[in-house]
Amino acid sequence: MTVNSADSARATQRNSYWRASLRLIMLCLVIWFVVSYGFGILLVDQMNAINLGGFKLGFWFAQQGSIYVFVVLIFFYAMRMNVIDRQHGVHED
Repeated sequence: MTVNSADSARATQRNSYWRASLRLIMLCLVIWFVVSYGFGILLVDQMNAINLGGFKLGFWFAQQGSIYVFVVLIFFYAMRMNVIDRQHGVHED
């Protein structure tokens, strides 16, 4: 293997890692946007037609549900980044 082909392989792996990371970040941002803006603002009237524990679902989702989704999203992101790190050989442990 020559130096140029080794550099090319590393550059390809770095690009692959970066694309996988960006894809995950974009997925998390889309979920975040849909939950916070879509469910919390745009669809609040439709969701308020449903009651959850005595509260309108739109109100509950804007105040509590989105927070639960964001916490789950944080753990999902950390778990998927660990998988991506291992797949590309840049994990820490």
